[in-house]
Amino acid sequence: MSPEKMVHMANQIATFFKTQPGGDQAARIAAHLTDYWEPRMLDQLHAHVDAGGKGLDDLVIAAETEIVKTHIRA
Repeated sequence: MSPEKMVHMANQIATFFKTQPGGDQAARIAAHLTDYWEPRMLDQLHAHVDAGGKGLDDLVIAAETEIVKTHIRA
């Protein structure tokens, strides 16, 4: 998928979780991404964050960090 579409989709998820109560939004975004995004999409997200994360919401970047800490990357 295009990087722009991936960024848009990830930011939409962040926008939703920002409206939810609690202080664990990044963890909840990470759980959503690992539950619903296929490995190729997660690999693309990891590569985009590694390249600077241009356009990504800060919560998405925090969620990606959570994914890296808790999951083994291929």
